[in-house]
Amino acid sequence: MQANVGGFDRIIRIIAGLALIGATLAGAIGVWGWIGVVPLATGLFSRCPAYKLIGLNTCPLKR
Repeated sequence: MQANVGGFDRIIRIIAGLALIGATLAGAIGVWGWIGVVPLATGLFSRCPAYKLIGLNTCPLKR
């Protein structure tokens, strides 16, 4: 599978994922904060299955 998440999108996903997980561990939000694992993983691996389904690609690399 090719990378379809790039640059700014990737940074935002990683920050949002870490923020949600951190807030959950700190007790600021409930167990729903563990959903932060999804944007964290998609940011780290540069692959988003939802982007693949809708045909979106933010990665600047050639397809």
